[in-house]
Amino acid sequence: MHPRNEARSAPTDRAARIEDYALIGDEQTAALVATDGSVDWLCLPRFDSAACFARLLGDEENGHWRIAPKGADRCTRRAYRRDTLVLDTEWETADGAVRVTDLMPQRDRAPDLVRIVEGLRGEVTVHSALRLRFDYGAVVPWVRRGDGHRVAVAGPDSVWLRSEPEVRTWGEDFGTHAEFTVAAGEKVAFVLTWHPSHEPRPPLIDPYEALEHSVADWRAWVSRCRYTGPHRDAVVRSLITLKALTYKPTGGIVAAATTSLPEEPGGVRNWDYRYCWLRDSTLTLSALLAAGYLEEAEAWRDWLLRAVAGSPQDLQIMYGLAGERRLPEYELPWLSGFAGSRPVRIGNDAVSQLQLDVYGEVMDTLTLARAAGIPAEPQEWELQRALVQWLRTAWRRPDEGLWEVRGGRRQFVHSKVMTWVAADRAVRTLEEQPELGGDLEGWRAFRDEVHREVCEKGYDPERNTFTQYYGSRELDAALLFIPRVGFLPPDDPRVTGTIDAVSRELTRDGLVRRYSTTDSADGAVDGLPGDEGTFLVCSFWLADALHMAGRTKEARELFERLMELTNDVGLLAEEYDPVAGRQLGNFPQAFSHIGLVHTALALYGDKEAG
Repeated sequence: MHPRNEARSAPTDRAARIEDYALIGDEQTAALVATDGSVDWLCLPRFDSAACFARLLGDEENGHWRIAPKGADRCTRRAYRRDTLVLDTEWETADGAVRVTDLMPQRDRAPDLVRIVEGLRGEVTVHSALRLRFDYGAVVPWVRRGDGHRVAVAGPDSVWLRSEPEVRTWGEDFGTHAEFTVAAGEKVAFVLTWHPSHEPRPPLIDPYEALEHSVADWRAWVSRCRYTGPHRDAVVRSLITLKALTYKPTGGIVAAATTSLPEEPGGVRNWDYRYCWLRDSTLTLSALLAAGYLEEAEAWRDWLLRAVAGSPQDLQIMYGLAGERRLPEYELPWLSGFAGSRPVRIGNDAVSQLQLDVYGEVMDTLTLARAAGIPAEPQEWELQRALVQWLRTAWRRPDEGLWEVRGGRRQFVHSKVMTWVAADRAVRTLEEQPELGGDLEGWRAFRDEVHREVCEKGYDPERNTFTQYYGSRELDAALLFIPRVGFLPPDDPRVTGTIDAVSRELTRDGLVRRYSTTDSADGAVDGLPGDEGTFLVCSFWLADALHMAGRTKEARELFERLMELTNDVGLLAEEYDPVAGRQLGNFPQAFSHIGLVHTALALYGDKEAG
């Protein structure tokens, strides 16, 4: 294993660092595995299902499954097998060395979690402690023996545990335990399988064949990646992570595998990210297309079309994995929260917000897909035309903006810029394909009107920068999109002034915050107490903007700094605290990994780049 994969020193609080976790998954759900060999988060059967292991947001009694040498703490080292989502965790002990290999194979019918223990040296005693707690750690199941399995049942959920070869298990403290010894070359495989409790047990899988097939499948998928430049391993790890966060039956990509990991330890900025945001759509599609993954890009486009179908005024900012619209938000009072960060939230009330920028993101995504050669669906242009027509009547409304603020609607500049994008993409499409039909002159006038207003009301000539919203002196990292979407050229003085202002006023130790969370003359924009870390994707956006403005050396320096923030297995959360030196927010975060891929391709994908 690479020295980078050496486990770091243990924190005082075992679960105090988000970067202690690695991800495994089967493209329908995912689990988080800690450096001590404990699976602390797993929702079955889908990303947004209730967790059966919720130690991540509580304690041992809320469910987990730890396999490790008896008496050992954190592992010695861990790493993914090259170009896969198969995780190897190793311990060196006084008696020898042992490896635990974790994976979730592509499912046929039921989800399986496979954990294979292998002796590497000497003879090591290994302990397995399984505590299943359904409904986010609230429900203790009834456990019995059956057909050589341990069977746990509670309400709609049933889980079967078996080992190959079979090892002795016993019940203790409402958990299932096993203890056994492995010598060099010996293996014991555990398989945990979920299914609806009213259905018969699904067919058994061979854990060793599942491992072999998983490694081969992931490597075959990675071989399609077109990128060969610097930091290819980081790009590939990000692409694998995006693939792992994809709900394969529909093509939707969840923002993260978790809920309620805090943006501030001990604070209330804890949200459920196990849903699909339209705001990610353009960046996701462009990253997949640029890396060579046309099939996945088309699946994401198809999910988008199904999700947004309907009346334009009913367009939501996010949807469920299959396009579900109702995602009610509620709290789980029995969970103490990660590092004591309450409340723990399920669902997301931001689903009901008005965010006008999503119309621009949808239009841009579909335009990009068409330009990439993805065949248009029959209803696609009709939908786009309806979206633009509705936006012409609604674009002057204040909204909650890109960041889903809860402090009241405002005239956010980014929302207006993306309104311009919607009109611009409609105009460009109709200019190239007039046979599609539409109000070309009306849309041109609409586009020009929005552009004039943003330049008049969203720009501060005194400071030479665009602002967060009309009349404000605050800034917003989303302003970095102005050159990226073509609203103004990257060498326009107003753009370079905005880049400098963001670099000067929104950075913390060189990393970018979304906006100021402190009270100002404008009032608290997001309506929430406390603070948050620097937002990782915004730092990637700054690197992109610097590169577009011809400051490629600065962009690459920032990108190299961001590469140092990935954890030991190459994963990124939503945010980073440069003072405490720790990741914050839900994990792993699709937006952060999309940013990494896009910036790497922008900086190094073109051999002639500065």
